[in-house]
Amino acid sequence: MVQSPAIEVVDLVKVYGGGVHPVPVLRGVSFALQPGERVALLGKSGSGKSTLLNLLGGLDRPTSGKISVAGQELSALDPHQQAAYRLSTVGMIFQSYNLIGSRTALENVELPMIFAGRPAGERRETARLALESVGLAHRIEHRPNQLSGGEHQRVAIARALVNRPTVLLADEPTGNLDSSTAQEILALLSVHLERHGTTLVMVTHDEDLATRAATRIVRMQDGLVVG
Repeated sequence: MVQSPAIEVVDLVKVYGGGVHPVPVLRGVSFALQPGERVALLGKSGSGKSTLLNLLGGLDRPTSGKISVAGQELSALDPHQQAAYRLSTVGMIFQSYNLIGSRTALENVELPMIFAGRPAGERRETARLALESVGLAHRIEHRPNQLSGGEHQRVAIARALVNRPTVLLADEPTGNLDSSTAQEILALLSVHLERHGTTLVMVTHDEDLATRAATRIVRMQDGLVVG
């Protein structure tokens, strides 16, 4: 039996602005990823990598073209379905971590489960186990200003994975980390991906990182897939 793609992108176009000076960012991108693939989107700044990641995450809409993730065509989803998609189908990890400073590590990891309507007791225990799995059992009550950069990213990983997404999207996930900490973060991700069969799409401009972390590299240049 032929396996359906985890992600399918067809003739994707994204243009910002209008009038006489539109800015084309994606200019007809097409590719398909199989379940469990680890894919690095590799290219220089301005190549369209982060825009593509935001479209896959349902954070923005394409100007034209089609995106299907885990059998869902994103353009066909209503606002309620889009919210459910972002909660359960995809998890996102950002270079800047995006943790809420007033909340503890445990509370930051609980947030996706609050939006998903999971009971308080279940949320707390699941968040605790998620933090334990990334080596932060001893830091669950610490706030972001009490954590190192590597610990910030570990919390962000736990938060992104806590609802067991089908697809994990990572935008320069080790960009703010030293090389030793970056290796630890990649090892953590690798363990989870292998255990749960999660598909990874990671944006980077680092050729070495792409080679080490991905099973496949999609090269982008000037809004196009070039290899």
